[in-house]
Amino acid sequence: MKTFVGIDLGSTTTKAVLLDESGQVIGHGITNSRSNYGTAARVAGEEARVDGRFTLFRRALSAGSGLGDRLDDFLGALERAFRQEQFLEQLDDLESTCGTQIKGERFAKLEGGIRAALGEVFSRLREEVPSLYAPGARRKSDFFRDIAGSRYHAHAEDVARDAGLPYDLLLNVYDKSIIDVENRPPAGDLSEKLRRALARVLASDQTIPTAAADVPKKIEATLGVDFEETYLVGTGYGRVTLPFSKEHIRSEILCHGLGAHMMYPNTRTVLDIGGQDTKGIQVDPAGIVENFQMNDRCAAGCGRYLGYIADEMNMGLHELGPMAMKSDRPARINSTCTVFAGAELRDRLSLGEKREDILAGLHRAIILRAISIISRSGGVTNEFTFTGGVAKNEAAVRELRKLIKENYGDVTININPDSIYTGALGASEFARRAHESGARPEAA
Repeated sequence: MKTFVGIDLGSTTTKAVLLDESGQVIGHGITNSRSNYGTAARVAGEEARVDGRFTLFRRALSAGSGLGDRLDDFLGALERAFRQEQFLEQLDDLESTCGTQIKGERFAKLEGGIRAALGEVFSRLREEVPSLYAPGARRKSDFFRDIAGSRYHAHAEDVARDAGLPYDLLLNVYDKSIIDVENRPPAGDLSEKLRRALARVLASDQTIPTAAADVPKKIEATLGVDFEETYLVGTGYGRVTLPFSKEHIRSEILCHGLGAHMMYPNTRTVLDIGGQDTKGIQVDPAGIVENFQMNDRCAAGCGRYLGYIADEMNMGLHELGPMAMKSDRPARINSTCTVFAGAELRDRLSLGEKREDILAGLHRAIILRAISIISRSGGVTNEFTFTGGVAKNEAAVRELRKLIKENYGDVTININPDSIYTGALGASEFARRAHESGARPEAA
């Protein structure tokens, strides 16, 4: 099967989208961006291929498989089993890497104790892995570093205390190891891991109905479909760091404009708030960019700014929106400058202002800044599409709807659940069109 890949290398996350020859989305992939953008691109691309496999599974099993209304349950169980396989593989890699970190003069006197403590930490980690991937289990993140890191820290504190070792010592070993592990995409054959996951599902209590006995054959046939990477296009904040020729690179503006048009063909105005910048884009009926404006080099009002606020308030980034939604008296924030944000936050908290009111005010200030950028690009015309990671923040969306209505009246506002992939979607379509026009993939 010919596939077309779009990679969006953002400052915070790297996204990938896989299209087939007809322009249908086969798979999405996302990972943390790293200083090594090449690794981030490979990991995101691999995640898109994994997602693509599950898309093909669904197509193969939707008709005549005998699963009926149990299809979603079966595919959910299969994906959880696969993710568990993948997590355990990376956990083994992390333990091995931690072991290499404690060799040398620095740890000579404590090596035996540290090694035993690490063994205990990883033993506890493995014991709780099944619960992490149980039906209905809630994880704050799907990234290995986030899951493993939070659990390692929790267990290391108890183990270090019991072993009479400095807690910081175990943290230091982890911090030095996780970077290496994160920069190594999961090894091993993807199809073999999926086969092991299938075997686990079939052997569990969640057995498939007798009428669906041919499901393993259908899965095996689907695994035989080769994903041929026919053409690839890169975009995003880190695109210039990739070893691509200029024929394989498109600007973020062009990709977000085209991606928004693919999601919503009537789109005329696009707002993208990413990790590092904010873009206001005007597109024509074909999704071609007619005008745009961006923020300056300052990261104020972008995803990085929200990340800094979360750190200052000792909260997870995903917690900011829900907390701000509790406010009925948003604070008036004077500046969205990242440099001064910490000081202003501390001052307001010391004066007794509620956290939810401060956060609501911050979200309003961010969207006010974005509206200013949009107005400079040509204003808002029907339809309006909001993209980027911040589009998942419910408080930002609430303020956007308010301000759009105040300034432009009743305008259709599109927010897609997959809006974070908009740039990668546009890039993948550019890749597909490049192939159709006869461009040679060998240029990559």
